[in-house]
Amino acid sequence: MTAFIFGLVVVLAAAFAFINGFRDVSNSVAVAVRTRALTPTVAVLLAAVFNFVGALLSAGLAVAISQNWVTLPQGDSGLTVLVAGLASACIWGLLLWWRGVPSSSTHALVGGLAGAGTASVLVGGNSVSGADQSLLFQVVLPLALSPVIAFIGAYLLVFPVTWAARYAQPSVVNQRFRAAQSIAAGAVAFGHGLQDGQRVSAVLLLATLAAGYGDGGSVPFWVVMLSAVMIAVGTLFGGWRICHTVGYKLIRIDPLRGVVAQGFSAILLFIGAIGLHWPISTTHTVTSGVLGAGENQHVSGTHRRLVAQILSLWVLTPAATAAGAFVLALALSPLTGA
Repeated sequence: MTAFIFGLVVVLAAAFAFINGFRDVSNSVAVAVRTRALTPTVAVLLAAVFNFVGALLSAGLAVAISQNWVTLPQGDSGLTVLVAGLASACIWGLLLWWRGVPSSSTHALVGGLAGAGTASVLVGGNSVSGADQSLLFQVVLPLALSPVIAFIGAYLLVFPVTWAARYAQPSVVNQRFRAAQSIAAGAVAFGHGLQDGQRVSAVLLLATLAAGYGDGGSVPFWVVMLSAVMIAVGTLFGGWRICHTVGYKLIRIDPLRGVVAQGFSAILLFIGAIGLHWPISTTHTVTSGVLGAGENQHVSGTHRRLVAQILSLWVLTPAATAAGAFVLALALSPLTGA
């Protein structure tokens, strides 16, 4: 039974990685396509390549996350927690994609693991240690801080950038910043690969440890490749519903502000992944950066009702996936003999 549940975890982790790339492609391509800096096809190919490279290079970071994130019960009980958490995060991600709402896969996953761990304790299994700290440091604090930092930073950065371009003709400014957006879009995709690739690899490391197939001290090559390939393939399929929301419905954005938003967001992603080893939501960061840069103009055109809806769903995401995983874990508990 352990081998079967482990295989189910691998399949669901691959599905989670695919959905992650499929949904989060909007972070890289939406603004660049909206400002006509890149065609949709080129933008998606660019995002897929840099997501793949970022996910490959995130392998070393995955070990630190798996060791400091949560400690699962050994055996079938721990694997079932992963099955329920991943399944709940996948279902929630697809639901919000259908509604065209950008949301964080990381927050969905951590909420799912917390809910499944609670169910494990309820049916007499071992607890999932560290889940409370994960909710604090990987959901509550990033949810509260990274969007605020991205919004304020992008808003303020517009001032020096527009001052530097004050004597250039608008057509020249747009041409130059459209070219720069190619670099910014690639940087965001690379940062997304670094951030989210390590999350998928960490889940698979936790699974190998719970199943007794590894010691969790290193990342097997197949784990790295599965994470990177599935995120890249998901990116190639492109979740255009969310792209339309971020690029066209959320706020008016021009090439200059698009570069500011994506460039500043990419820096935050790099700092979070490499400098602080702090998981940061690419979706929350880029969406907030776009709103911040777009607000710093005479006529922002912000769709405030849509912004309020997105913010409410960001807050709801961990609770919703925790509830879903809780129910799924209870339904799966007979598999563990609990």
